[in-house]
Amino acid sequence: MVRRAARIFLATLFSFSLALAGHYPLTVRDALGRVVTIPARPQRVISLLPSDSETICAIGACGLLVGVDRYSTYPPALKSLPHLGGLYNPKIAQIVALHPDLVVASPYGKLVSALSRLGLTVITVDPNTYAGIFRATELLGRVLDKTAQAKALITRIREEVAAIERVAARAKTRPTVYYEIDPTPYTVGPKSFIGTLITRAGGINIIPASMGFYPKISPALVIADNPQVMIGLSLQQAEARPGWSQIRAVRSGRVYPLSNHLQNILSRPGPRVPQALLALARFLHPRLFRNFQLLP
Repeated sequence: MVRRAARIFLATLFSFSLALAGHYPLTVRDALGRVVTIPARPQRVISLLPSDSETICAIGACGLLVGVDRYSTYPPALKSLPHLGGLYNPKIAQIVALHPDLVVASPYGKLVSALSRLGLTVITVDPNTYAGIFRATELLGRVLDKTAQAKALITRIREEVAAIERVAARAKTRPTVYYEIDPTPYTVGPKSFIGTLITRAGGINIIPASMGFYPKISPALVIADNPQVMIGLSLQQAEARPGWSQIRAVRSGRVYPLSNHLQNILSRPGPRVPQALLALARFLHPRLFRNFQLLP
C-alpha cells in the first residue's frame, strides 16, 4: 500500500513538473514592461534582433524560426531563412504573410505597436547590457519552453566569463582603453555592453560613465586622456588624425582594428559573449592569453 502510494505521488509530481515546463497560456512581462500572454507553445517564431536570433538557436529552438531580421546571420542556418528588413525598415507585409505565432522584437522603434495592431503576439527582448544577456536568455527560454536549456546556457556563459576574468586578474597593470565604434567618433561608456567587457577583460575605459552608453565625443578628449590601448580603428587611421600620433597607444603600436567577424561578435550581446570578452582580453593582455582557449 505504501509503495503504491509512493508510485502515485511520484507520477503526480512528474506530471506536475511537465505541466510547469510547458504551461500555456503563459503570461510574461517583456523589456517594455508590457504584460504579454503567449496563448500556446510557439511553433512559428520570427526574431527581429540578431542577438535574440543567436540566443534562440543557442537554446535549441532554431527550428522554430521562420524569419529573421536582415542582420541575423549567425549561426549559418539563419542565412537560408527569409530576411525581413531592419529595425527602422521592417518588411511588415512579409512578416504577417509568414503567419508567426510569436514575434521577438527590439523595444526600440515603433515596430511593436504596428505588429500588435495587426493581431500578432509580440514580445520585446533587450539584451543591450551585460546583465541584459541573462534576462533575455531566461525570458526566451520561458516563452519557447526551453527553460532548462536557457539555464544551462547561462551557466556555461558565466563559467567561461569567470575563467577569462581569473586569468585577466593576474595582470600586474590595467591599461587604459579607447574603443571606437565609428570615426565620427562614437565610442562606448563603461556601463555599455562593450564597456563592461573592457572592465572584465582587465582594462580601464577612458570614457566617464556620465557620458552615457554610446557617446559621440571630441577627438580632443582622446588626446587628453592618452590611452594605452585603442580598439576599433587601424594604426594608420589613428596616425592620420591631428594630434593622435603622440597618444601612447599609437606610439607603442597598440592600436587594434577589428575584423568583420570580431565586429559581429562584439556588437551582439548574446551567447558569444565569452568569445567577445576573450578577444578584448587578448588585445589588453596578449601574453596572459596567448595560449588560452575556450572549451568547444
